Amino acid sequence: MTVTVFILSLLAAMAIGMPIAYALLVCGLTLMGYLSLTSGLVTFDSQILAQRFVDGADNFPLLAVPFFLLAGEFMNAGGLSRRIVNLAMAWVGHFRGGLGYVTVIAAVIMASLSGSAVADTAALAALLIPMMRAAGYNIGRASGLIASGGIIAPVIPPSIGMIIFGVAGNVSITKLFLAGIVPGILMGVAIGMTWWWVAKRENVPAGPRVSMPDRLKITAEGGFALALPVLIIGGMKFGVFTPTEAAVVAAVYSFVVGMFIYRELKFKALYSLILSAGKTTAVVMFLVAAAMVSAWLITVANIPTEVANMLSPFMDNKILLMFVMMVLIVIVGTALDFTPTVLILTPVLMPVVLKAGIDPVYFGVMFIMNNAIGLITPPVGTVLNVVCGVAKISMDDAFKGVLPFLLAQLAVLFLLVLFPSIVLVPLQWWMR
Repeated sequence: MTVTVFILSLLAAMAIGMPIAYALLVCGLTLMGYLSLTSGLVTFDSQILAQRFVDGADNFPLLAVPFFLLAGEFMNAGGLSRRIVNLAMAWVGHFRGGLGYVTVIAAVIMASLSGSAVADTAALAALLIPMMRAAGYNIGRASGLIASGGIIAPVIPPSIGMIIFGVAGNVSITKLFLAGIVPGILMGVAIGMTWWWVAKRENVPAGPRVSMPDRLKITAEGGFALALPVLIIGGMKFGVFTPTEAAVVAAVYSFVVGMFIYRELKFKALYSLILSAGKTTAVVMFLVAAAMVSAWLITVANIPTEVANMLSPFMDNKILLMFVMMVLIVIVGTALDFTPTVLILTPVLMPVVLKAGIDPVYFGVMFIMNNAIGLITPPVGTVLNVVCGVAKISMDDAFKGVLPFLLAQLAVLFLLVLFPSIVLVPLQWWMR
């Protein structure tokens, strides 16, 4: 019955148009009232809710969120993102469907810089959609490719989603970051192979070839942008800094490169960039704080045990249990945005994962990948909405365009369900 009260109160609040953060608070109030009336596990007290709300945001690792968001703003305004696209264009733009391969390569590289799917997608779409339209590409298909490339950002480090999951699930963020490298690259390979098939089938045109001297010049110009992911990943692997400190390094590095090396980041733009990162941070932190209220009551109400009992027929088979949970998350991801899904399901599923003996880092990577895929599934599909806005196309056209790439991403997800060693073996090497 407690699970029913939790689900119905959350859905009812969302159904009347209440923002997710407030819906989570309403859900917490409802659970507290129900528990105080039926079981006496807690006493209804608004001060407890306020305390849990404050405690939810009072977490040092979450400090990485504003700095990674600020780094993303600096990268886009400072010319780092554009140089990554130019670099990919110089080397693969002359192939059939070359702009598509540019999208895939740029998406993987940019994912290792910002960690935000929405920011990466907006930057890629703004840079590439006009070029694809001028080259005669099918814009629906091109938009679908850009959207599917954008969702690699939450998987490859630095990932804001993994920071939130790590805090909510008490899992090492450094291990999550390192474990996400191979799955993120596999997502890029999958959509690259799918684009090869699409480009061949739809006879997508090729672009002009860039001379070798120009290629080398463009590569040299993009060197400072390419150095950032090496700096972040290398620094964490060798213990030079924590993920939170890596966020500060990324922000400072992107500021220095954009301001003093590329000289495209202007002082007059700093206020608006910092304000934009601050607004996004406020949304994320409010969600986290509100979710921690519900998470505490979920634990008090013993909802994870009830869910574990529901999943008990699958507990003896880790692969089957993972498959069932992944299907559940795919379904939830079509209706909820990325961050709320992470915050709502993490406290419910993590006890089940630990009881079944599944590696929590492996589950975290799979969970984040699954939620990232939810960003390109309607009706919510935040990333799909972003690319629709930039390309000025309908959601129907964008979904038709993204469908083959969505299926490719799902194929990678379930490949990793069947073969967990693809995630765990590279992690063990990284952690040496």
